[in-house]
Order: sequence, then structure tokens, then C-alpha cells
Amino acid sequence: MSLLSDTTWQGSLFDGAWHPAPSHRAAVEPATGATLADVGMATPADVTEVAATAAAAQRSWAALPYPERAAVLRRAGDLFTSHSAEIIDWIVRESGSIPGKAAFEIETVAQECYEAAALASAPYGEVLRSSQPRLSFSRRMPVGLVGVIAPFNVPLILSMRAVAPALALGNAVILKPDPRTAVCGGVVVARVFEEAGLPAGVLGVLPGGADVGEALVVEPSVRVIAFTGSTRAGRVVGALAAQHLKRAHLELGGNSALIVLGDVDVEKAASVGAWGSFFHQGQVCMTAGRHLVDARIADAYVAALSAHADALPVGDPAAGPVALGPIIDAGQRDHIHALVTGSVDAGARLAAGGTFDGLFYRPTVLADVPVSAPAYAEEVFGPVAPVVPFSSPEEAAKLATDSEYGLSLSILTNDIGAALRLADQIPTGAVHINDQTVNDEATIPFGGWGASGTGARHGGPQANLEAFTETQWVTVRGELASYPF
Repeated sequence: MSLLSDTTWQGSLFDGAWHPAPSHRAAVEPATGATLADVGMATPADVTEVAATAAAAQRSWAALPYPERAAVLRRAGDLFTSHSAEIIDWIVRESGSIPGKAAFEIETVAQECYEAAALASAPYGEVLRSSQPRLSFSRRMPVGLVGVIAPFNVPLILSMRAVAPALALGNAVILKPDPRTAVCGGVVVARVFEEAGLPAGVLGVLPGGADVGEALVVEPSVRVIAFTGSTRAGRVVGALAAQHLKRAHLELGGNSALIVLGDVDVEKAASVGAWGSFFHQGQVCMTAGRHLVDARIADAYVAALSAHADALPVGDPAAGPVALGPIIDAGQRDHIHALVTGSVDAGARLAAGGTFDGLFYRPTVLADVPVSAPAYAEEVFGPVAPVVPFSSPEEAAKLATDSEYGLSLSILTNDIGAALRLADQIPTGAVHINDQTVNDEATIPFGGWGASGTGARHGGPQANLEAFTETQWVTVRGELASYPF
């Protein structure tokens, strides 16, 4: 049975049931411009209405025995797997992903559900010492209603890594997916949990623009915001949440360094670097945005990386095997191209790529890059690999650290001790030795430092407990206490 063949969801919003939306938007395939579906768009008023429904439903959901909540999460994981072919097709067509990347999303999202199911039965408190004759303990309680704002680039993973644990811990959730991937990042989530038996009202899905996101942040019944997106937008979300005394878990942009020491196999290193910069058209927060290469092998590395870039096929991922699909839209493509041309104007040498056909941008290598060039200094969010040489490990550490971002770091070398010593000097949320920067698993705490976010707030039982619960202190006496008043 198909998950999305029934057109009930088209032009509608979800709060446990499907209701006609006040406005609609076409779900567009970036590779062809074809309209895929009619998607309902929410308004700020919808946030208020759905929040009231969710807040009421949350109390009954939280009161269920934990095995019942866990069972819903397990069924959701099974549904993502059993409907994988259909969902993969939507991810490929709506987000421009190649099939392999879409399949990775399904595999990871199913695992997110299974990990969340286990979280429902995890220990959630501790017994505390007390100087008084009483039992003293702390326990983790659901925050109530969680708002999740997710981006277009990895729409299912970046929705579900917050939705699944928040639900498992007894919260209700309102998800606002990016309008450009409202089906594969929103409707799919709603349909899976609908089929999994989640009680009506516990999950709402409201695609919409910045006004809907703002309404979600300021809605009084929403107590925690999980936001994934650009650093610029994250600063706004964080400031607005703080004004309303809410926690905001912010996973933001990056300009991650990939450091290549001089003892590596250059061809293998170039392959690692190519994946780190060109995977999903570079539209990943962990993309290798700066290739820092030992000066002794820099020319050879540029040549090898350029050869990889020139050999990669770019095209419609739904039409045949390609390595790179389309950029999400013309605005993002133009932003990428402006950074590339601006960097060439600043003195960088275009070693490969730098051209596009429609939304298909060629994988691009920039050599002799000034550190002030925009494609090096800024997050590109496109398939661009700027290469800068260094003369010593100390210089490599300084170059890698000279950024406001701190999301992911890769170090390629045969000397593991040297890599660990180098990593100690560079503030970052993740370090990958002899691998590229784009890595993720459902079991790990994930998050960036500095302008990349507020630290590891997603993934792993401890991070999820801290993200989606409040700590409550409880004392118990066997009889009424005596006081002198």
C-alpha cells in the first residue's frame, strides 16, 4: 500500500487529521521545474490553533506507559523502511538528492526511531542525598510542546532527529518543514506517524515561511525550539526564544576545514576531499568548505581534486546515475556563483568547474585562494572546494581555527598521534581522522560550537534527555513535617 498515493494530504495541514489549508504552494522538482504536488501552507493563526490541540493531546500521550510510546516509534521506523522506495523517490525529486543520499536518509531516520523507542525506557532520574529525613530525587519530565524548524537539504533526518526523541519522551511536537521540501520533510513524517498509531493531535505539521516560524517560537505553549538552518536565521531564532524565556537548540552553518598532511596518498586524499565538498551539491552544513593542504603536496592535490571534479556527472538524479543533482533553487545557485566569481576576482585560480546549466552547478575547485576570498571566508553551501596551502602543523591549526564556525573537522594523515595533537588545538563539534567532514549517525551527540550552534543538542540519550525534558526535584516524607510556626 502506498504511503502518499491518497491525495487527502494535498493542499492540507496536519494536526492528527488533514484539514484544508488557507493557501497552497506547488511542490517543485528543481531538476525539471515540474510540479509534483499541491502542498498546504500554514499561517501564524494555524500555529495557535494546532498548538492548542497539541498541548491538550500531550497530557494523555505523556501519561501512557512507556512501552506504548516506544511501540509507536518502532512502528514508525518499520514504516520508513517498508515505504523506502516511495519516500526515496520523493527525496530525489523534491530535494534534488541522488538516490544513494536519499537511501542514507531513510536508513538513518529509521534508526532515529528505534533509538528514540529505546529512549522511552531509559533511566530518567537519580536519587539525591538529603540532610533531612526524607527521600530526595530528581526526575526528567516532558517539556510539553516542542517546536521543530527543519531545513531543505537533508529534510527527513533534520526533522526526525528532533521529532522522534521529543515524542518518545512524552512531548507533543509541531514540525515546520522548509516549504521547498514540505512533502519529503513534512508530509512523509505526518503520514508515517498517522499509520504508526500516534494519537491524534500529538504531532502537527505546518509548512510555511518565516512568519510561521516566528509564530512557533513565540507561541506560549511551545517551550523548546529545535532549529536547524543558517547562522543568520539561527541568531534571530535564538534571540526571539530568549525574549520568551525558552530554550532554543540551534544547529547552524559551518565552514569546516579538511586538513591534508604531507604524508598521505594524494589520490586517496583527493577522493576523500571530493566527497566532503561535493556530496549533495555541497548543500550540507558539514561540507568541507576549506581544504588546508601541506604546501609540499598542494599542487598535486589540486590537480587530483580537479580531475575528480571534472569527472563527476551532474544532472537530473531521477533520470539516471549522476554524482551531483541540482541546486535547490535559482537564488541559492546565484549565491554560490557570486562567491566563486568574487573569489576569482580576489585572486583565486579556477582549477575546475565554476559554470552551471540551469540549476546544475559543476563541482568547483579554487586554488591559490586568498584567505579573505569570499568562497573561503564564508559558508558557500554549494559544490566548491577552496584549497589553501600551509607550511607547518602550527599554521594549519591557525588557519583552521581562524573561523567563527566550529562544526566539523577532518585530518588526513598516516600519523594518528599528530592528528590528535592537531585536533586538540581546533575548537569544533566533531573530529574525523582519515575521513571527510560529512558524517552522521543516529547514536551520536551532534552539534557545533561558535557560530555553528549551541553544542551537541541532538542525538544520543543524554543529549536528547537534556534537550526535550525539564528536571524536577521531588522529596517524600513518611509523615507531616513539624515547624515552629
